[in-house]
Amino acid sequence: MNKEIELNPNPVVQFLQKPAKDFTKSDIIKYVVENDIEMINFRYPGEDGRLKTLSFVINSIEYLDSILTSGERVDGSSLFSYIEAGSSDLYVIPRYRTAFLNPFSEIPALDILCSFYDKDGEPLKSSPEYILKKAHKTLKEKTGYSFEAMAELEFYVIGEYEDFFEPENQKGYHESEPFTKYDDFRKEAMIAIAQSGGHIKYAHSEVGNFILNDKLYEQNEIEFLPIDVETAADEIVIAKWILRTLAYEYGLSLTFAPKITVGKAGSGMHIHTKLVKDGKNAYVENNKLSDAAKKVIAGILDLSSSLTAFGNRIPTSYFRLVPHQEAPTNICWGDRNRSVLVRVPLGWTSSKNMAKDANPLEDEPYKNYSEKQTVEFRCPDGSADIYLLLAGLVVAARHGLQMENALDYAEKKYVGVNIFDDKNKDIIDNLNQLPTSCVESAESLLNQSDIYKKYDVFSQNLLVGLYNNLKSFNDKTLRKDIENNEDEIIKLVDKFYHCG
Repeated sequence: MNKEIELNPNPVVQFLQKPAKDFTKSDIIKYVVENDIEMINFRYPGEDGRLKTLSFVINSIEYLDSILTSGERVDGSSLFSYIEAGSSDLYVIPRYRTAFLNPFSEIPALDILCSFYDKDGEPLKSSPEYILKKAHKTLKEKTGYSFEAMAELEFYVIGEYEDFFEPENQKGYHESEPFTKYDDFRKEAMIAIAQSGGHIKYAHSEVGNFILNDKLYEQNEIEFLPIDVETAADEIVIAKWILRTLAYEYGLSLTFAPKITVGKAGSGMHIHTKLVKDGKNAYVENNKLSDAAKKVIAGILDLSSSLTAFGNRIPTSYFRLVPHQEAPTNICWGDRNRSVLVRVPLGWTSSKNMAKDANPLEDEPYKNYSEKQTVEFRCPDGSADIYLLLAGLVVAARHGLQMENALDYAEKKYVGVNIFDDKNKDIIDNLNQLPTSCVESAESLLNQSDIYKKYDVFSQNLLVGLYNNLKSFNDKTLRKDIENNEDEIIKLVDKFYHCG
């Protein structure tokens, strides 16, 4: 037996004895028939970023074949505000590689993510999933590089407070039970996400924990492994659905909101990226950060203000992005620095054999792990449309690789390890700042829209829809207006509690 298949937690992969990327329609039919699957659920995210569901009871092989081939009609205007009701009929067509066994359904069910197609059978140009696909295809055609990504998914789990083994306020980072209360929940979620096809790196409790109104708020994080950018987006939307559904079954509340109360840690969704060529990580050259990596960083920094239109989509996003905390505000980059916008984390570029030092009996020769080096974009949060955010980062990578002055631009935006070091004062004083509201984000998107539309990647219709939606929050001075009014902040938090 293939060890990669044997160790894969996805039961569909194990049964079919092939990786998910190779699933065919006949594979899906075989799995359904031989595992007594009674229902097929089509899944697809709407404009709010949450998975929608269309369910089918299987009554014959012919019917199963039909829905897997031709999909079904849906009302696009009820899913996306920028689609007019008069021309809103869309097709949803399943992507077989995304099929997974529903971990919650009492009725045996197979769930499959879908793509949107228009009346002519063409991919919907304004579909976020299709825009990501186009962005990646264009990057590969224009530069020869492919793009990988993964997310750090932060969230709060909220339940009844019990007065024993009380956690220390805002000191929850990597804490263990009994001082954390939701380890079992997090671990069960990890297994369900992995069985649905998610490539998880690890999970842990995060900094944020506090008690409010007899409720315990405990922050957690699940971090994924870098994988091709299109699959990475699929995995996040499924993971968020699994986390919410499992929380509901546990009788818990769960939120990905960027800010949930005053003076406590907010939740981000940092995105790690990799540039790949010929199967190798192009971010590293001779155990050092490559020029290609610096060009990508330049592209991300140059587009960072408008990237917030995809990654920070609600007013409370900008209550998290405030100065002198770990969330970034300055448009700059550095090494290992958690206050910069783009961070180059530790990347195993040392030649030291740490495993042998920790385990003297080992005599295995040192293996270079610099392939694990990533570049991290730190401002997005759980309100993000993950498909558009990753598409925007792919566009930014292409933009940086094509910028004539990219290396010089990157050098001028570099602040090293400590952004607040006195030696960086002249640099900091000349740095641009991220938007402070949805309105400013919309204006940035408008100003840089031509870069996203280049090569027909982002559609004009979508960008106008995003612009109008962000402007409608009318929040240009909101952060300043209510920054000292805890009641008003809580009302705002409640309004956007289930973002993304």
